[in-house]
Amino acid sequence: MRNQLIKSVEYNQPLDMMYMAKDGSISKRRIKVLQVGEGSFRAYCFLRKSRRTFIIDNVLALVPVIHRESMVI
Repeated sequence: MRNQLIKSVEYNQPLDMMYMAKDGSISKRRIKVLQVGEGSFRAYCFLRKSRRTFIIDNVLALVPVIHRESMVI
């Protein structure tokens, strides 16, 4: 999980994340990872429209957001 977060920072790629909060509630968020630490990471959360700190162990799933460009002829 941590390696995927680091790659996201290197390639400047947003991620879709399933996250479990302290109270056990689960949310789906689109994030842009800014900084990765040992047990947590900082990211811009598009759902909350602010920078947030997330605990790596509470991340349930990460999926890269892929934008496909279409050609117009």
